Amino acid sequence: MKIGSPKLDTSDLSPNHEALERCRVALDLRDKSDYEGVRQVMLPLWKHLGDVPEVKGLEPPVAAEVLLCVGIFTSWIGSREGIEKSQETAKNLIGKAMSIFESLGDSLKVAESRAEIAYCYFREGGLDEARIMLTEAMQKLTPQGITKARALLKLVVVEWSASQYNVALEILTNNASLFTRISNHVIRGCYHNEFAIVLRHLAEWEPLNRERLLEQAVKEFKTAGNHFRLAKNKVFAACVKNNVALILLNLGRFKDAHKNLEEARRLSVSTKNKVQVAVIDESRAQVFIAERKFKAAEEVARHAVRVLDKSDHQGHLAEALITHGIALARLGKNDHALFTLQRAFAIAQEAGTLNKAGLAALTIIEELDEAPTETVSFAFDRASEWLPGPESEELWPRLNAAARKVFARLHGEVGTEVDTQALTIRPFKLHEEVHRLEEMLIRNTLSEVNGRITRAAQHMGLSYQGLAYIIQRRHPKLLKERSPVRTRARKKATENQSAS
Repeated sequence: MKIGSPKLDTSDLSPNHEALERCRVALDLRDKSDYEGVRQVMLPLWKHLGDVPEVKGLEPPVAAEVLLCVGIFTSWIGSREGIEKSQETAKNLIGKAMSIFESLGDSLKVAESRAEIAYCYFREGGLDEARIMLTEAMQKLTPQGITKARALLKLVVVEWSASQYNVALEILTNNASLFTRISNHVIRGCYHNEFAIVLRHLAEWEPLNRERLLEQAVKEFKTAGNHFRLAKNKVFAACVKNNVALILLNLGRFKDAHKNLEEARRLSVSTKNKVQVAVIDESRAQVFIAERKFKAAEEVARHAVRVLDKSDHQGHLAEALITHGIALARLGKNDHALFTLQRAFAIAQEAGTLNKAGLAALTIIEELDEAPTETVSFAFDRASEWLPGPESEELWPRLNAAARKVFARLHGEVGTEVDTQALTIRPFKLHEEVHRLEEMLIRNTLSEVNGRITRAAQHMGLSYQGLAYIIQRRHPKLLKERSPVRTRARKKATENQSAS
């Protein structure tokens, strides 16, 4: 017996055609961010989030389509509501669909499935896995069409999330004609939204072009907002408002930034999108910090962290933890701030977002003068390796300032006259200073533990093999500082047997 839906009449359709129609309508509702509508339309086939859909009796290609759609919805809704393990469940469902498509020889649907699995990895924080799978998928997709457009947008998000802004810009620019031929307002809105996000980030790297890039970004956001309004998508409209607010923050227009964030939050609350509300709250905390309202910033950021902690959004969580750590440091809660920033570093590193891990490390140096010397030294080592160098005109001065701060910590504060003379004699070079600081830290640590490299590695948060490799390859002069390598005698198997 066919089960009807208030939005869908399937009384004249066969079970296979009904299933395909439900998938089609549900995907359209997904573009409108109508979560409840999707659930209602899919109800006869899919009861609850986390369940496997009912595909018994359906033809293989139809069953695969249902599995793919339910996997997409599981990833999407699970991401929206911050449901743990939802991405793993989604990958399993899409993987089953992909296996069926492969058995049917449908290479296009296999590629589409691979792109959707890639985005599950992205939502878990696996940027490298997502990039590889998306690149493989797009090689199989046709040059034109909405499926290729969706995959390209996914890849753009992955690239700018990894701070590969020029790569993302190149993808968007090279494929502009594809998006102009698409009539779907959500897809076109997403194109302009991603373009604006990339421009906003590039403005941080190019101070000389900052104003021009930000103005262009605002125009792109407005175009995206118009498309999302036509698509009646409140979730994406809220995202645009949040992004515009961050630009206004960069321009120092705090009142206008708050106005956009209030509207973004209202839209997100109306759609019951907890994760998006948390992301917007993290943006609000940034504005409060800029206004020196540190108590308000700490409260808002703490709430954002609490929500994101329950989700799979490791990248967003790391960002919220960094903002929370800054607010705590400005309030003088140094121990709590250090713990929070160390957690941000660990989460970002584990997720593979090394740029965010590097930013957390840099923030420790900038905000916490009382942090242990070994912590500050290690933080600088990671920040200098994982953050952009001279090519980033926004981060390079911060890295230079951090290097000077670490140098002063290791050598003790020196008088202004002596310091100025030293700088005049020998210009400061960051990479040379990093190498010198690393050597000094290892030398001091080995001295404290009588040259025992195992103990030194533990103190520095490294593996034995890792520290030994660093000494041998980068600091061979320190080989004499470590205790002699002991060669363990190996017992012969025959001796063991005779002894037994």
